[in-house]
This record gives sequence, C-alpha cells and structure tokens, in this order.
Amino acid sequence: MTTRITDPTQLDRYECRTCGYIYEPTKGDATVPAGTPFEELPADWRCPICSSATSRFKSIGPKVGTVAGFEENAGYGWGVNVLNAQTKNVLIFGALFVGFLFFMSIYFLGN
Repeated sequence: MTTRITDPTQLDRYECRTCGYIYEPTKGDATVPAGTPFEELPADWRCPICSSATSRFKSIGPKVGTVAGFEENAGYGWGVNVLNAQTKNVLIFGALFVGFLFFMSIYFLGN
C-alpha cells in the first residue's frame, strides 16, 4: 500500500539529467495537471525540452525556500542571473563560436 501525499509542496521535484529541466508537481506540465507526482506521470511522458524519458530524471527533493543567494544576486551583473539554462547555453556557445571565427579571421589575414 502506498501513502499518497496530500500536501503538494512536499512532493519531490525531478531534474532532467540531459537538459536541466525541472518537473515540479505543484505546477504540472502542459500535458499533466498540477499536483501530479512524478511517479504517476503517464508511461509515454517525455521531457518537454529534450524529449528524454523519465528514466533520465533524478529526484532533487521538495522545493524548500529559495536557492541560497540567488534571489539577492539576481539584479547584479549583466542580467544573466535571471536567464534560463537554455538561453545561457545559447549565449555561451554562441560566444565561443564568434571567438572561433575571430581566431580564424586572423589566420586568413596572413594570406
């Protein structure tokens, strides 16, 4: 017999190990109603970001308060503290690609 948790704030959140998406039972998903525990997701449910199976998720525990220092530091810097993981990846790898192009342009200047 399983014990069903009636308080949705006590439900564990699960993070996708592929892309970093966090499934929060209190919010649900576009295809799953709010309050649905991760264990009760449909068998064909996939990560909405990268389409990974539920086996690629790990429990990160219930949401308790905020991440230490994040809320206080969100206004500092160039505003990257408020971006999501996907946007940060685009900025990082885009900057690396532009740097590579600049590096290669130096090579072609010598010819």
